[in-house]
Amino acid sequence: MEKAPDNLELIARWFADFSPEQWRQLAAVEGVYREWNEKINVISRKDIGSLYEKHVLHSLAIAAAFELPDGMEVIDIGTGGGFPGIPLAIYFPNVQFHLVDSIGKKLKVVEAVRDATGLKNVSTQHIRAEEIRGRKFDLAVSRAVAPLKDLWNWSRPLLKKAPRATAATAAGATPPAGAAPHGLICLKGGDVSAEIADSGCRPKLMEIREIFPLEWFHEKYLLYVPNP
Repeated sequence: MEKAPDNLELIARWFADFSPEQWRQLAAVEGVYREWNEKINVISRKDIGSLYEKHVLHSLAIAAAFELPDGMEVIDIGTGGGFPGIPLAIYFPNVQFHLVDSIGKKLKVVEAVRDATGLKNVSTQHIRAEEIRGRKFDLAVSRAVAPLKDLWNWSRPLLKKAPRATAATAAGATPPAGAAPHGLICLKGGDVSAEIADSGCRPKLMEIREIFPLEWFHEKYLLYVPNP
């Protein structure tokens, strides 16, 4: 087992099987974000010291809850500074991630992180998700970008038809063991009950603090909406 760099001990509590290259990539992101945060406030200045807990580990909750098979294509809607897409791309090196945002300067940060870490499975696009044409993905992910209703409306036209086994999974249920998620996975915080009711969806709701028992993850959730 490869020992994690000292500044990544928090990540190593739950993810001990990273390769030396993955640890190198994870260790490299902090310096790039700190450098760019002096130019563009892409991460709250009060949070930059907690980058690995509040941004990287938070993003990796998706990896802890779901297995994404090699060759899968994932769109990160409203990626901002690259979350959850960048940490997921490090964790799943054989999955293709397309990170989109309507703010071009944020994508410059994403591209700088991608280049500094040597990620080959990340592409970017300066566009609103609802304006994308001619592309389909297996999965959409997002973090605190918009209400669930909007995220689902933007995601559905971009999603490939789910395989029969996944399509047969009842709405609100987790995928069968070994089955890949197909649909929308988003990271949300606070009281999400009204948002869920307004969306008309029946997402599977997972408390992140049950995955990572840290106080900061109180009232933070993973919502999974299967693509019917």
